[in-house]
Amino acid sequence: MASRLNPYISFTGTAQQALDFYQEVFGGEAVVNTFAQYGEAPPGFADKIMHGMLETPAGFTLMAADTPPGMDHTPGSAISISLSGDDEAELRGYWEKLAARGTVSVPLERQMWGDVFGMCTDEFGVVWMVNISDRPS
Repeated sequence: MASRLNPYISFTGTAQQALDFYQEVFGGEAVVNTFAQYGEAPPGFADKIMHGMLETPAGFTLMAADTPPGMDHTPGSAISISLSGDDEAELRGYWEKLAARGTVSVPLERQMWGDVFGMCTDEFGVVWMVNISDRPS
């Protein structure tokens, strides 16, 4: 397998719901493994996600897991996930689904650099940037 770089997002008990949501947004197939599948799970974590991966028809890969007891979970805005390209219909579709139950910080509209850009935080606290170029990539 070739090397790849993709986001791995940590959640506090909502990884399954987040992966289900991202599957609705992007399509594809999600594969999840619970803590119980790998032996004794921490109390309350038998059905929580130890590792989940969504691979989409567009070639995106998102990984996710629930943070187990004893590990730090510090959500924040130090990282954003960026979607960009020139397929306006596809990217607007992603935007609408991601922003629908989230918070829009920058509306999806034409920016000073000429592209259409928007930024939102989805219902799970993940920050997304969408950039639609009017020039072929």
